[in-house]
Amino acid sequence: MPRKMAREPRTATTQTDPAADTTAASVHPEKNTKIALVRTLLGREEGATLAELTSATGWLAHTARAALTGLRKKGAVLEKSKRGDLTCYRIVDGGQ
Repeated sequence: MPRKMAREPRTATTQTDPAADTTAASVHPEKNTKIALVRTLLGREEGATLAELTSATGWLAHTARAALTGLRKKGAVLEKSKRGDLTCYRIVDGGQ
């Protein structure tokens, strides 16, 4: 499904009452975000490489690194290790 631009006018099929929306996105908004996906990947035992983060989110490498910085600023403790020649990142405290 194509994403809508922020300034696109609403159509008749767009719901105007957020309380009436019962989709999974409204029930658990944190579950359907890219940063939630990043947290899931980083929470795995083996962690995630930058390439895995970029392919899962569709972000460029600098955006994925900025997300890691944002997680650190929010209190997550990230561990860096090597998986062969690749740097691997992992949340060691479960994050916040």
